Amino acid sequence: MSGDLLPLLFVTGLLGWVLVSFVRETWSPDIVAGIAVAILLATQLLTPAEVLSVLSNPAPITIACMFILSAALERTGCIDVLGEWLGRRVGTSPDRVLAGLILTALAVSAFLNNTPVVAILTPVAIALARRASTSPSKLLIPLSYATVLGGMLTMIGTSTNILVDGVARKAGLEPFGMFEITPAALAFGAVGFVYLMLFSNRLLPDRETLSRQLRPDLGRTFMSELLVPHESPVIGKTLSEANLNGGSGLQVLKIFRGEHEFTEPSHAFALAAGDLLVLHGKVRDVVDLRENGKLAFNRGEAFETVSNHDVVLVEAIVGRNSRYCHRPMRDLDLTARYGIAVLAVHRQDENVQSNLDDFQLEFGDVMLVEGTPQQIKRFADNGDLISLNTVNERAYRRDKAPIALTTTLAVMALAALGVMPIEGLAIIGSALVLATGCLDVEDAYKAVEWKILTLILGMLAISIAMDKVGLVDAVVSHTVALLPHASPLVMLGFVYLLTTVLTEILSNNAVAVLVTPVAIGLAQSLGLDPRPFVVAVMFAASVSFATPIGYQTNTFVYNAGGYRFSDFMRIGIPLNLLMVVVALIVIPLIWPLVPA
Repeated sequence: MSGDLLPLLFVTGLLGWVLVSFVRETWSPDIVAGIAVAILLATQLLTPAEVLSVLSNPAPITIACMFILSAALERTGCIDVLGEWLGRRVGTSPDRVLAGLILTALAVSAFLNNTPVVAILTPVAIALARRASTSPSKLLIPLSYATVLGGMLTMIGTSTNILVDGVARKAGLEPFGMFEITPAALAFGAVGFVYLMLFSNRLLPDRETLSRQLRPDLGRTFMSELLVPHESPVIGKTLSEANLNGGSGLQVLKIFRGEHEFTEPSHAFALAAGDLLVLHGKVRDVVDLRENGKLAFNRGEAFETVSNHDVVLVEAIVGRNSRYCHRPMRDLDLTARYGIAVLAVHRQDENVQSNLDDFQLEFGDVMLVEGTPQQIKRFADNGDLISLNTVNERAYRRDKAPIALTTTLAVMALAALGVMPIEGLAIIGSALVLATGCLDVEDAYKAVEWKILTLILGMLAISIAMDKVGLVDAVVSHTVALLPHASPLVMLGFVYLLTTVLTEILSNNAVAVLVTPVAIGLAQSLGLDPRPFVVAVMFAASVSFATPIGYQTNTFVYNAGGYRFSDFMRIGIPLNLLMVVVALIVIPLIWPLVPA
């Protein structure tokens, strides 16, 4: 390793820029990592051979294959069957619904990627909440937290476990067994279950979903775009005569007629067929206009082709692989392709109901969509959307379910028995589900989180540069100097706390790559066994409860449940602190800190 101070300072500054960029979200994390690697190559602090050497790490290929196996189980309806079974078993008691949802999510997430588990169980949770006369916001954060805790149960439960194991192997540690972490993770899961059962109802708010927010009887005002139909009784009338001049509670802000735009039109402005009105008013007033045939929601040329009794309003959440992401809605041409209308879009605490043409959808956005059930189903299926009002009736390949389930269980069992390393078994398993038709090749490519893999590969290259210039050793030596008389348990707590705090503001996979070498170096410098320190990083990089941005499942339910940022802090910070206590008790019991 180079002992020169200038390379050390440069890499330290570059790493600082990477972390700040992650927080500021100017670019996506994978792009930030790629830029950092390019800078390291340009400055010759990394060679091309060193960058390409990250491909020899088994973690990325294992994670990609586990994404495919999870998608096969989802596509063959295995998770959907669990959701149906849960709905039949929990009844209408809010406590039974909460317990059943948490336990189901815990069990399933031990073997599957937790994001599709949350995606499929979210509509189930909303339906169960309605049956139990409770709010979905009482269930969706516990659902997300349960999948996070469930992912800790096995080595394939989450990409973080696989990644930390891969980094540890590169450092010379023995690979983790498939169920080596299960006893400790069960303690985390049990404590988390009790906490959520006791405090979810007390700490979580009664939040409204988007469709409830727009119910006519709530009287909420909003911005909307409406058209004048060809047979509307307001054609030829002025805004004043049509009672759209503000006296009725409705105020027309703009009118678009062909290529012309009229801002703040006068009371004497005469309406014509095809005019597009941007107005402000109460939902009940807008609904009255539509029911009376005066105006219609903006559906382009298709707005008059659907009879009123066929039309339904449905909430749909944008999935992680949706083709609708990051494109202006005008380019999606939803009316021409599907005949549906997007009436509103909800993002975090903001309902977006105007200028929808320029709006770009993102993962986790909730859309209020109007159309026939058939149109909405086609729209959701083609765009990887999840209906929140009804469980999406996909054409599952249920006849292939035994193959997908047996393959996944075989991968786990053979890995636990040491027949072959998990990466080899995962490759065989993913090839098998593709060859047997459990999953199409196109679906397999969509199932892989390419942004996560790119971020992992970039961070692995950055970690090589950190080690090469001596940054890891410098961090370890300074930590030991700051805590010269700290006990091994205090050092373990320091590693756990550092990891969990960083995970709340950064990508958990990025944190795992950065902190694992430091944890190993710190343990070795103190003459301690590095294995429990690696486990601390593994667990702390998963238990992200205090913010909606630390983990993908939290981001997913953030909008679906109508939550605010503070809702996660209120219930998540105490749970994070509780997990610290559990870690300091359980980890040393299973993995002694001092080598025998």
